[in-house]
This record gives sequence, C-alpha cells and structure tokens, in this order.
Amino acid sequence: MNFDMPVHADNPPPVDKDWWRGAVIYQIYPRSFQDSNGDGVGDLAGIINRLGYVASLGVDAIWISPFFPSPMLDFGYDVTNYRDVDPMFGTLADFDALVRRAHELKIRVIIDLVLSHTSDTHRWFRESRSSRDNPKSNWYVWADAKPDGTPPNNWLSIFGGSAWEWDGERMQYYLHNFLTSQPDLNFHEPEVQDELLEVARFWLDRGVDGFRFDTINFYFCDKELRDNPALAPERRDFSTAPEVNPYNWQEHLYDKSRPEMIGFLRRMRALMDQYPAVAAVGEVGDAQRGMEIMGEYTRGDDRMQMCYAFEFLSTEVPTGSRVAQVLDRFAEVAADGWSCWAFSNHDVERHVTRWGLNDAQLRLYLALLMSLRGSVCLYQGEELGLAEAYVAFEDLQDPYGKRFWPKFRGRDGCRTPMVWITDNLGGGFSDAKPWLPIPMDHLSHSVSAQEHDALSVLAFYRRMIAFRKQHPVLAKGGFEMRSANADCLAFERALGGKRMFCAFNFSNTDQTLPPPPGDWRIAQAAGFAGHMEQGGVYLPAYQALFAEYEENSH
Repeated sequence: MNFDMPVHADNPPPVDKDWWRGAVIYQIYPRSFQDSNGDGVGDLAGIINRLGYVASLGVDAIWISPFFPSPMLDFGYDVTNYRDVDPMFGTLADFDALVRRAHELKIRVIIDLVLSHTSDTHRWFRESRSSRDNPKSNWYVWADAKPDGTPPNNWLSIFGGSAWEWDGERMQYYLHNFLTSQPDLNFHEPEVQDELLEVARFWLDRGVDGFRFDTINFYFCDKELRDNPALAPERRDFSTAPEVNPYNWQEHLYDKSRPEMIGFLRRMRALMDQYPAVAAVGEVGDAQRGMEIMGEYTRGDDRMQMCYAFEFLSTEVPTGSRVAQVLDRFAEVAADGWSCWAFSNHDVERHVTRWGLNDAQLRLYLALLMSLRGSVCLYQGEELGLAEAYVAFEDLQDPYGKRFWPKFRGRDGCRTPMVWITDNLGGGFSDAKPWLPIPMDHLSHSVSAQEHDALSVLAFYRRMIAFRKQHPVLAKGGFEMRSANADCLAFERALGGKRMFCAFNFSNTDQTLPPPPGDWRIAQAAGFAGHMEQGGVYLPAYQALFAEYEENSH
C-alpha cells in the first residue's frame, strides 16, 4: 500500500477562512491509529506515517484526540500539561512534523482541547487544593459541605454518582462532571479564562488550523450552585449517557449550558480570528437542549464556527421521519448556525452495530451524511465498515465501562486499533501486543483487503467524499425538505443556480416518490440505482438518487 502523494512544501493550504463550511473531517484516535515504536500504543509518528492514506480518502482535515501529558485515567481527556506532548505519543517536535506533513498533503489539522477540566495531578489543582487563600484557590469549583456533611447540591457525574468529591486537604468539595480525578475548572474566574486562551494561542502559533472543544457546554456552572430539578420519566433521553446512569433523571439547568458561556466563546473566537484561517467545532452534550445550544453557540460570526450534538450519535435509528425531525428542529432553533454531523466517534458504539446496518444500509447512510447541510466528521475505521468490537471485562480499559458493566460495556469497543493488513494478529497496527485487543473479524476488513476492490466499503467512502467535493452545492448549499416518512426522505440543495435533488429509501422494499418539477438529470457518479421515469422517482430497497438541475441552462 503506497499512499504517498505529491509534496509541495512551499505551498501550504490556501488561506480560505470559509474552508470549514461543509468540510469533511477525519477523526484520529491516536492511541489506536498506528504504533511506530513497538509499545502497543499509537503515537504521533505513526499518524505521520499514515497521512498518505488519510489524504487518499479526500478529506479536508483531521481531528486528533488528546495527546497531552496525562495519567491516562480517561485516556488523555485528563490533562496535566496543556503545552506539551505525552512521551507515550512523542514530542513537540513530532507534533510540528505532523502539522508540516499534513499541510504538505493539503490536510488541515484540528486538535482536541479539553478545557472544562484537568487531571487532579495538574499543578494548578495541586496548588488550588493546598489552601483556601493561595493564588489559584479559585481556579476550580470548590464548595462547602452542607451542615450534615453531604455535598453542596444534587448534581450528578456523567460517569456515575455525585458530581462532588470531598477533599480532606482543603476540607471542601470540588466539582467533577466526569471522573473524580477530573476536577472542573472555574470559568467564573477571569484568570482561568485568560490562561486557557493562552493555551489556545500556544497551539495556534504552532500552526494548527483549529480546535475541537470537548464538552463545550460544561465550562460554566451556576454560581449559586442551585439544585437541578428532577426530570419526568417520559422526558428522559439516553443520547448523552447510558440508560443505566441516573444522570438522565435530572434536567441539567444549573450544572452546564449556562448563559455566561457566550462571553467566553466570543473571546475565543476573537483570538482565533487573529490567525488566517482557523475554525473550531464544539461538542454539545445535552440531551434536553442540545440542538438549541448548538444554534446559540454557532450563531453569527463571533462564536464557534460549528458544533455537534448527539441526535445522530444516539441509539435511535435515523429513519426518514427521524432525520426529517432532526433537520426540521435544527432549522427551527439553529437556522443561523452550522452543524458538524457525525454517526460515529470515540465515545459511542460504532453505528454499524448501533443501528444494525447491513452493507447496503451502511452505504445509504453515508450518502445521506454526505448530502446534509453542514460539515461532516468521520471516525477512523468507519470507512472500513468496522463493527463494534467485543472487549472482555478482563481486557477492559475504559473506566466508564468498568463502572456500569455489564449493562453498559463502555467505549473500548469503538476504540480498538485500526486494521491495516490481514496477515498478522496486530493488523499492521503494532508489532507488540496492542493496548486493546483487535477482533479477528476486523482483520478481513483491513485497508489492504479493501484497497484494490472497487466494490469495497473503503472505495465507496472515497467515491462519496469525492462526489461531495465535485458538487459544492452539497457542501455549502441551502436546504429544502421535499418529503419524508419512515421509509423515505427527499430534499433539495441549492447554490448559485445549481440544484441537487437527493432521495433515500431506508426500507427493504421498492419505493416511489413524486418527481421534483423541472428537467433533472441523474448524477451518475453517485453510483446508486435510483432512477426517474415519467411520473415518479423510483428507489429500490436501500438505494438513493441524486439528480442535478442548473437553472441558467434552461
């Protein structure tokens, strides 16, 4: 497999402040992408070695999950130093080399910044917990116990149990929305905001093209620490936390998604706008108001460029009706915003398994994803059609899975290493025992097994990414719903006099839709079996149709 591409070191990606709008972004989970030094864990040098493959997909950017120094209790999402690389992944020089190589290949680099919390071993937290009057005493969210010694309020942790942990050194509780070893920073403290903006500047100065902001709506909590109200059972939603977690039993009005966040977003955007072409995507974790928050955080030109919520990362199968419901809701509450749609990532069960997709359905859903108004995130391995891996309890690494096993098995099943070749047990990922086991059934889906097969899932991903690029109307155009029911969905995209009609049959039986008015021609490059005849649009089972119309040519 030779994925080397022409290199023009003196010709970096062009300055295009709008590059992110409609971009296809490929998420790399560095622990599981490519091991270069034989320790069983992926690293930055491994990513560099595989960037030719990434470029061959045709994506616009990569998003790299955290690689900062960390005790790895939450695998990099518990940071001890925001301005360095964990030795497990390499060095700052390796990171600089990665950015240079990516830019040579015309790939932009987005890094994952985890600003809502740090590790409890971070020097800031060690100082903050040492007394109530030290210079960083207010850098984290501290609160006294109630008179009976119980936590200050009823807030719950995403990872289970109370969101408050008692600290015997300071004799107060500190807030942690995730693990007890991940104390939350206090964004009401101006010095915290200033320091985190300087963290972002550090990486911008090293040439990154943007950020993915982890848990962006968790930055601020209610200053008064008011209790969250209970949520009626019929209103409980399990898109951001598993059903076994009582976190879903509260309406999260006070522990996250606070109005003060808009001010910080404006400060971050002002910093990013000092650089030629930087963009950010925020992760909105809120089961009740995710779509509304996404709209609030991306409205106008002084906040984030894009955000994503969990509507299509949930277990609910996106039928035609469901997709229309999500898109209609987005148009209602976030019409001036911009979404980054995804079906899989490092935190959820892979969508092939989550929705029980066969090969034809997998292709259909990719065609849908590549047709939506918004940007797109793909997660490493989904282009190979990888299913969720079974990871036995004794091999489990994820603390979330250990906490709720066996009803919730955690996130390790979507984090197993990439499979590059089929002829060894390491799948070409590593010569050593990998940090998570590689399922035998993944090996037959390896890159080498699919690379020269024009009918493979990998080949189809490449074709659909190219199809989106060939038709800017899909990446940046307007959107108008045409029809929707449980089985079918049809909409139009429009840009500069060009229109694209997109229709999808999610059922296992043939379907017929009314034709759109006008003289349309089938966009053959999409490779689907849907077709138009007089009086109708005909869609075989699990098939789509793309048709073009250019207004000024008639």
